[in-house]
Amino acid sequence: MGPVTSDKTRVLIVDDDALVRAALRMMLSGSDEVEVAGEADDGSQVPAVVRETRPDVVLMDIRMPRVDGLAATEQLTREPGAPQVIVLTTFDADEYVLRALRAGASGFLLKDTPPADLVRGIRTVAAGDAMLSPAVTRQLIRHVGAPPTVPDHAKRRAAARTRLDPLSDREREVAVAVGQGRSNAEIGEELYMSVATVKAHVSRVMTKIGVSNRVQIAILAHDADLDPPTR
Repeated sequence: MGPVTSDKTRVLIVDDDALVRAALRMMLSGSDEVEVAGEADDGSQVPAVVRETRPDVVLMDIRMPRVDGLAATEQLTREPGAPQVIVLTTFDADEYVLRALRAGASGFLLKDTPPADLVRGIRTVAAGDAMLSPAVTRQLIRHVGAPPTVPDHAKRRAAARTRLDPLSDREREVAVAVGQGRSNAEIGEELYMSVATVKAHVSRVMTKIGVSNRVQIAILAHDADLDPPTR
């Protein structure tokens, strides 16, 4: 297969409901910025279809009968050069969404998202940015981030703190601020840095702790239960 060249963002739709796939395809077909590269009706098909169609972004349903979207996301995001993943859900505070974000998904969209917002979200993650605003990050962590039991909480906190150990004090401050749902501008104001410096710190944090987007930084910082910087 020869190289795929297009100015449009290529999207793979993964959902076991044919009507949902058709609706998504119809909404995306009206945009000059994205194109549907292919479809799959189960997570088990994702690796093969991704290799065949080489999408930039995968719209991933969570609940599918054979291989669910969580397992498919975990497998896909481990591959070098993997496309970005946006989780599709009918709930804005779904425990599975948080698990998918931990696995490397770049954001989530509700299935009733308006077409313009859907395209905007796809283009955002295709550009390498997490498709969660600071407000949504705070909401998601608040609703479904709390661990269910004390032993689980202690274990998760210890693991998260170990992951964050390689960070410098300044990088740790930035990670904590990201975990609070702060925007780059807000972090810069709080820590007396330019926005460009904040972005550089966020990039170094992602590299050091081995995550692919700031949502995962936020989740780790939340799990580590670190105190915010005092000024």
